[in-house]
Amino acid sequence: MNSLHFTARSSSNGVVERDFTVGDVPGVLWSPVSAADRAPLVLMGHGGGNHKKHPAMSGRARLLVAGCGFHVAVIDAPGHGDRPRTAHDEAEIAELFRARAAGEPEGPIVVRYNDHLAELALPEYRATLDALQQLPEIGADGPVGYWGINMGTAIGIPFVAAEPRITAAVFGQHWPDVLAEKAKRITVPIEFDLQWDDEHISREEGLALFDAFASKEKSLHVNSGAHKELPRFEADSAVRFFTRHLGAATTPSA
Repeated sequence: MNSLHFTARSSSNGVVERDFTVGDVPGVLWSPVSAADRAPLVLMGHGGGNHKKHPAMSGRARLLVAGCGFHVAVIDAPGHGDRPRTAHDEAEIAELFRARAAGEPEGPIVVRYNDHLAELALPEYRATLDALQQLPEIGADGPVGYWGINMGTAIGIPFVAAEPRITAAVFGQHWPDVLAEKAKRITVPIEFDLQWDDEHISREEGLALFDAFASKEKSLHVNSGAHKELPRFEADSAVRFFTRHLGAATTPSA
């Protein structure tokens, strides 16, 4: 079993940020400075071309830590952040840029590449969860959520479908091609974000992926705007969603 090693620590505005590695996979864990006895954990997945400390990741983490007292962790996806790119990564990225410059659809390339990354990332997320649950402030029996949009959804749906420890998840903005069959195995509460005017993912494709989830409780959040115009208030909605389904941090007993 890969163990967790902390490599750096800093704190600001009531939030502790700790860099870590699990095996050779780098990640970051955000926690409250004044930690409760135990608190829920939310694992996050970053978007394509981004990394574990992208502003979207650190911003969402701070909402959950400062607002709810949760722990939040994210790892760099294969070929992203502090992880080296393989020849396969370079070829897929070059093909994406070629299609974009030619005005061709990006979806087929992104779907194929993200599916490849998801296969690599799923065992890494499982190993990370195993390691984080060894920490006394998280524990092995506490609730765990998952939050990932775009590539974070491509990685997150297979992970949540295969991982019974996840009790609630926020997804959005991806094609259904290879994910719909996996989504049919997910029954935990879901919140799903969709941009109505997305220039890459059609409304029909977004709705098809949402419809595939087998969850009895699932909410569709649709906003006008293009692919990169997901409103920031949807992050506040996700925080309320996780608070509802993961509970609250527990305070130490007297």
